[in-house]
Amino acid sequence: MKKVLDKLPEGLRNTAFVRLFGLTKVPMIFWLRPTVIELSEEVTAIKIPLSRRSKNHLNSMYFGALACGADLAGGFAAMKKTMDKGKRVSLAFKDFHAEFLKRAEGDTVFTCKQGKEIDEFVDMVLASDERHNLPLKITATCPDIDDGPVAEFTITLSLKRKSKK
Repeated sequence: MKKVLDKLPEGLRNTAFVRLFGLTKVPMIFWLRPTVIELSEEVTAIKIPLSRRSKNHLNSMYFGALACGADLAGGFAAMKKTMDKGKRVSLAFKDFHAEFLKRAEGDTVFTCKQGKEIDEFVDMVLASDERHNLPLKITATCPDIDDGPVAEFTITLSLKRKSKK
């Protein structure tokens, strides 16, 4: 399967990986059909479309879908960085804080701009036998509707290197 993914262009490959991960590990991710907009040294941006699958009774994005987008924007960068280094980690979120500023009434983009910090954090975790935590700031916007944020999240990424078995 990795050989098939390697033949795709990078943007498509990242989206396919996220959706395949969702299909096999976290069905909610697969159900929401996220798209990786950007995955660079600095920025991770994930888009979740506003659809029947993600909206609430007010025709805005359901807070569970918003939480899933924040989870992906924070976790995917760390997951990708550890995979690129050929290492395995136990990835979890220790806590989750959300501030909903206005209704997300369109496709929503979740952005984390701490790529370099995550990279340094992953290196620290891989050099240790301890679990370490890093708070991440995620901003959600609906760029087709408004430039301002619709929600801001702080989630604590918790990583520990998996031992060799």
